[in-house]
Amino acid sequence: MYRRGTNAGDQKPPKDNWERDYDTLVLPLLERGQPCYLFYRLDSTCPNGYDWLFISWSPDDSPVRQKMLYASTKATLKKEFGGGNITHELFGTSRDEMRLQGVRRVLASEHEMSPAPLTQAEQELRHIHLGEATETAGVDSRHQTLRGLQFPISDDAVEALFDIKSGTISYVQLSIDPAKEEINLELRDNITVDRLAHRVPRDHPRYHLFLFPHKHQGEKFKSIVFIYSIAGSECPVKERMLYSSCKLPLVETIETQVGVPITKKVEIDDPSELNEAFLIDQLHPKQNICKQKFAKPKGPANRGARRLIRTADPEN
Repeated sequence: MYRRGTNAGDQKPPKDNWERDYDTLVLPLLERGQPCYLFYRLDSTCPNGYDWLFISWSPDDSPVRQKMLYASTKATLKKEFGGGNITHELFGTSRDEMRLQGVRRVLASEHEMSPAPLTQAEQELRHIHLGEATETAGVDSRHQTLRGLQFPISDDAVEALFDIKSGTISYVQLSIDPAKEEINLELRDNITVDRLAHRVPRDHPRYHLFLFPHKHQGEKFKSIVFIYSIAGSECPVKERMLYSSCKLPLVETIETQVGVPITKKVEIDDPSELNEAFLIDQLHPKQNICKQKFAKPKGPANRGARRLIRTADPEN
């Protein structure tokens, strides 16, 4: 069992077959309000050893911050364990879902959807491919879609995002670690808008979130602005392309999983642009209030010969 901030948690030796042991070994480890991960060994084997069931416990009464932090460590944990040995996964939010019956339902569902049984050689080849995929990309650690490239977010970066959401800090700067394929916290601070431009580097791209309190037309606002700063020509093209590819998935994660209400998303290539007037103009764009009066459209310049001519009644 794994809990954040610790090494391995509880470890239990097998007493009987995996089905008879399951409820007595697993259920006592599931605490209310406390997410955790469990690796449960099955009796079946593969070329690398035993097959394992990966269990994600995220109870409904857990704090959102805890759920998000555990989600951010899932890919790394599976990669370190060895994804080629994880043959089944179970996710649950209530104890009823985590009982043996729930595991049986998952296995039955996977069995119904699975293709014809593989030969021994095909099974060995499948496990080799699973292991290679885990080592090169990491299971779930990197996800590429048509919308861009999604990297996991480090724990301290997630903490900072929750803090700017709650208003305890006003500025977060995020960077990408290409080697680890991870989005990291570069800087967190409490600053005013007049110091914002000084936090933006010119030699590397960055993502920024800024909590901008301001007034507009007599009304008070507290807007969170997402800023993507594009570095100058001295920055390698490959680095700029990486930041561009990760931007949309990152914004979606920040909005949907952390719940940060981003009011406006902007891109800049010159840090000096970031001042109060620029942000207010982005948040409250000026509208053209002058409206042209409706004018009846003119008819064609040359109407041509008449199609219908009314003549007098010949009897009159």
